[in-house]
Amino acid sequence: MVLLVQFVGALYGLLAIVFGAFGAHALQKSFTAELLKSFETGVKYQMYHALLLLVIGFNFNLETTLEKSMAYCFMVGTFLFSFSIYGLTLSASKGRKLKFLGPVTPLGGLLLAFGWGLLLYLFIKNVV
Repeated sequence: MVLLVQFVGALYGLLAIVFGAFGAHALQKSFTAELLKSFETGVKYQMYHALLLLVIGFNFNLETTLEKSMAYCFMVGTFLFSFSIYGLTLSASKGRKLKFLGPVTPLGGLLLAFGWGLLLYLFIKNVV
């Protein structure tokens, strides 16, 4: 599990750099300012959680159900949140917005929030 979390963290970090550069250079011509801002939000959240996955991958054994659930929330939540934003913004720039992705973004955000809640619970559990 630890290697999976580290791998996904490194992959998300790599893709965040690639997508960020793509957004900064190639998409400026075809995106409105609003679409570009949304795309950048997806990249930022992806990078934040890539770094977080690396941190938890190197600092937790990820053996308990609680730790595994936290890691899955971050991995799946990041994918759903950021990649749905990419799909929404790219399709909107082409005039064919993929509306089915609309509910996916908040679901990803909910998983991310739940992952942070589990991380907080882990810290509290170890202190109390």
